[in-house]
Amino acid sequence: MDSHLDMPGVPAISGLTFRRFRGEADYPVMVSILDACNDADRLEYINTVADIATVFSHLANCDPYRDMLFAEVNGETVAFGRVWWIQESATSRLYTSLGFVHPLWRRKGLGAAMLRYNEGRLREIAGTHPAGDKTLRTWATDGEYGALALFASSGYRPVRHYVEMIRPIDVPLPAAPMPQGMDVRPVEPDHIRAIWEAKEEALRDHWGYAPATEQDYERWTRGRVFTPHLWKVAWDGEQVAGMVLNRLDEAQNAQYRRRRGYSHGVFVRRPWRRRGLARSLLTQSIEMFRELGMEETALGVDTQNPSGALNLYESVGYRMTRQHTFFDKRMER
Repeated sequence: MDSHLDMPGVPAISGLTFRRFRGEADYPVMVSILDACNDADRLEYINTVADIATVFSHLANCDPYRDMLFAEVNGETVAFGRVWWIQESATSRLYTSLGFVHPLWRRKGLGAAMLRYNEGRLREIAGTHPAGDKTLRTWATDGEYGALALFASSGYRPVRHYVEMIRPIDVPLPAAPMPQGMDVRPVEPDHIRAIWEAKEEALRDHWGYAPATEQDYERWTRGRVFTPHLWKVAWDGEQVAGMVLNRLDEAQNAQYRRRRGYSHGVFVRRPWRRRGLARSLLTQSIEMFRELGMEETALGVDTQNPSGALNLYESVGYRMTRQHTFFDKRMER
């Protein structure tokens, strides 16, 4: 397959060409662009070739050789994007688009051109699927002003907000005993699958849930910050009742000269909700991070979470620091 693409309606940038994905050789190029975007947008993600290799070895509903676009100027890669789709239900599908433009090449029409290409590719994919609810989706953080303006001008509307929250470690903790009959046990290797399945069951009540695949499980267990020894998992007999999937990102802490622990993945299964289990596991997690010498803890939450998670986190001292917004556009049938 010819790696170069002819695209109509592109910005008038001397030396601009577009191409397809070239395999592992593109991983360092992608990391370089992602790092530049992080700096410009004041984000704090850590991107490594190994991380990208892990993600790309477990892609679902995405062929990177057909579903990615790279922009070059005089042979230097300056932007890239990727699309994929998710089956939400038997009659509902999401068609997702992401794009990254190096800050030195923004505000020249590249982002708009790549979004149009991504939408076109997603419409091609959607055309092979049965009739049903078909929605284009993308997202951006509150500091990505160019992306926010692009999505608004392209007909996307905000549908959901996800916020990051931080809590200083020295803020006093409320009393939060474990519910009667439950206990927290160290995570053993043979617990991992049961914890995953409990997490997936709890996630079914969350916005945007789509059933996970075996590839999702493999990617989860091989991730750079997969740290089961830090998890707080509550058991009721032989049943997983709830969990806080804590993690430490040592590389991120080193790069940003801080000591932060993350309490992502706060889940309680339906039969054990409304008993104070999430509060107890969360306070235990915060205390663990204090003993590990952390200076703050962080987590993220859907602001419209039906279980009242935002109120819970605020009640134990978390405060909002950054907002991510999801944008949708209905696809014409």
